[in-house]
Amino acid sequence: MNKKSKIYVAGHRGLVGSAIVRRLKEFGYSNIVFRTSAELDLRNSTEVESFFDEEKPEYVFLAAAKVGGILANSTFPADFIRDNMAIQMNVIHSSYLYQVKKLLFLGSSCIYPKFAPQPMKEEHLLSGYLEPTNEPYAIAKIAGLKMCESYNRQFGTNYLSVMPTNIYGLYDNFDLQSSHVLPALIRKFAEAKKSKNRAVELWGTGTPRREFLFADDLADACLFIMNKVNTNDIGLLNVGTGSDISISALAEMIGEIVEYQGSIRYNTEKPDGTPRKLLDVSKLTSLGWTAKTSLKDGIRLTYEWYCTEYKERMDNGI
Repeated sequence: MNKKSKIYVAGHRGLVGSAIVRRLKEFGYSNIVFRTSAELDLRNSTEVESFFDEEKPEYVFLAAAKVGGILANSTFPADFIRDNMAIQMNVIHSSYLYQVKKLLFLGSSCIYPKFAPQPMKEEHLLSGYLEPTNEPYAIAKIAGLKMCESYNRQFGTNYLSVMPTNIYGLYDNFDLQSSHVLPALIRKFAEAKKSKNRAVELWGTGTPRREFLFADDLADACLFIMNKVNTNDIGLLNVGTGSDISISALAEMIGEIVEYQGSIRYNTEKPDGTPRKLLDVSKLTSLGWTAKTSLKDGIRLTYEWYCTEYKERMDNGI
């Protein structure tokens, strides 16, 4: 991409999309286009084609998706598979129709089998059963990356797929009914501190291990990949830190950062999800990119944002 290239960021108000926009602007890219969901329904093929016909972007970051944690995935499985399939199909196909030079599709590490060898390599895809609690979402993401592969093979397009680990950061979703584990823990501990609750209850046993990547690091990786990698060079790419942490240790870290003085209780009647999710990031590391933000620093920045910006946005109905 050159600094004047027209770049479309789908999902620019979300956790990952907003980080990509920030990073693009930091590097001097100014010709960035986007639409809110109220202005453009990415599930509607007619609206998407009209947008591409009008704007004709040269590069596309496909960061738009319906996302959520175990509770949201278990409660709304049809919404997760339908909406994500529609978004991906419309944006990828319109990118082909309107001759986008390069597209980067953001998947998820949940595409890998529940009991995949650890750390998970790109070649472990479709080698076993998925985690049941998020299977519809995972299947949609697998379909998206396979769509990119298929268009590359049939039409010679240059569509890349990256599989990030668990992402957190500024503009995260802190709704306890639909958020992922890290932002949910930040909110739980913050509210418990404010209410002076003696204990915070967490789902499961606390033993599962997870890997976490700060959203601004993912954005940096996306720009690196878009500028340095072509589909002919390498296939699917994992994006992560290469290290993980147990949920119990994560909770203790967040409690320390929030300065919560109470105890932690585990509701073992609730599901744990996949026992471990750690990505093998050796392919991306060999290309010259590694994450820069430590987990503790990233959580501290996210908590500071939650305490100021998030509450202000909630008060203003944003």
